[in-house]
Amino acid sequence: MLSPMPPARPLDAIDRDILRLLQTDGRASVRSVAERVHVSRANAYARINRLIDDGVIRGFGARVNHERAGHGASAYITLKIVQNSWRTVRAQLQALPGAAHIALVSGDFDVLLLVHTPDNRTLRELVLTRLQSIPEVLSTRTLLVFEETDLDPYPDRLD
Repeated sequence: MLSPMPPARPLDAIDRDILRLLQTDGRASVRSVAERVHVSRANAYARINRLIDDGVIRGFGARVNHERAGHGASAYITLKIVQNSWRTVRAQLQALPGAAHIALVSGDFDVLLLVHTPDNRTLRELVLTRLQSIPEVLSTRTLLVFEETDLDPYPDRLD
């Protein structure tokens, strides 16, 4: 069972600037972050730790160019699932090779899944063999991604 998260605190402009900097460069030093947002190192360190403790920052990672990394086919796949089967389906989707994002949504379908695969043949196998063999999955629809652009989540830049 997940431990309860503290209540969400509003983010101020400095918090948002820190998040933008770390999203752009997750390897930025605390010193560099402090200089860019014009606070002391101790203040930057405390804010980053608070953002981690509050669950705002879930982790640090690399932004991958999937095509250059050998995953030339990407798709959003919508799924209709059996009512009340979300937890079971989610566990099976998390185990899929290439699964990048899973969301329970409202509307004409129940789940939105983003996958990255080496090629269309692998994508086809993932959909027709792996996804459609999950008993709780009633139907799927595959939307091929032709091009992706990462957006800056905080467009009010420091620069």
